[in-house]
Amino acid sequence: NDDGSLNPRCILDTLRHCSAIAPARRYMLITSRNLQNKNMLFPKPQTTAKLFAVGATVGPVVDSIHNQCLLRYDIAPISIPWPGAAADATSAAASYAFCSSWLIPPLLGIAYVVLGGILPRLFQAAIDAASPALSGGSKVPVNESGAGSIPNLDGASVLRTKGLLAVVSTTAIIKLSDYLQTHPDALGGSPEANLVAMSAAALAQWTILDGTPAALLAAAITAVGGPLSELPFVSAGCWHYIPSAADYLPLSGSSFGGGLDAATRWLLGDGYRDLALSSITGPCYFAVTMD
Repeated sequence: NDDGSLNPRCILDTLRHCSAIAPARRYMLITSRNLQNKNMLFPKPQTTAKLFAVGATVGPVVDSIHNQCLLRYDIAPISIPWPGAAADATSAAASYAFCSSWLIPPLLGIAYVVLGGILPRLFQAAIDAASPALSGGSKVPVNESGAGSIPNLDGASVLRTKGLLAVVSTTAIIKLSDYLQTHPDALGGSPEANLVAMSAAALAQWTILDGTPAALLAAAITAVGGPLSELPFVSAGCWHYIPSAADYLPLSGSSFGGGLDAATRWLLGDGYRDLALSSITGPCYFAVTMD
């Protein structure tokens, strides 16, 4: 008032106005935080494009190192023979410098985006929420531009170096699978021994190049789920594993019933129990997740 006293009505109006603003402000803050967290779970468009491009170009080349001794492509195959090698249909698969399918580049492009850009972020967010002590705090945080928290560190250079080492080590692991598959007596002829050797190599790659729980979790799940994700393509006749490599029938002992059996038959066909994969591909999927 003019006499300097407080007007109760003004005080009530002010409190009422503040109480109306506070929830809206809290909502805006929560929404902003949720959007920020959501954006952190997915790579930037530029990163997504790079991952897809690498997967669609480098991926088939690396995959071709061992697929000639594991499988045959039945739809849209690509076969490039070595210079001077016989290129007729009766020539051995080993005479080809590159074997793939036109289906593979887009599939690997999507796989690289999921495995390299989405899954590790999702698992890291889950680990951070469940147990901050396991969030990998000892690691140097690196953002999408490659800049770390160490002063004067060329983050982009470090990122390129690690990327190159990942590709080289993944190539070496896949070449190891090719060697073990084409030399069955190298470790005594035991598929289990081959699997142990491949798993040890993949774990060594993770230890040296990454070492975070999120990456280990993503790679381990991919090592199991990756081969299983091929079942619809094998069932559809896109490719098939050759008898010498087809040692993994994941659904052979399944006893589905009711709706689950009907859904599996719809997805994979009536002969889903006979669909065969190769057990040696599991560690390869693990390595590709590190790529």
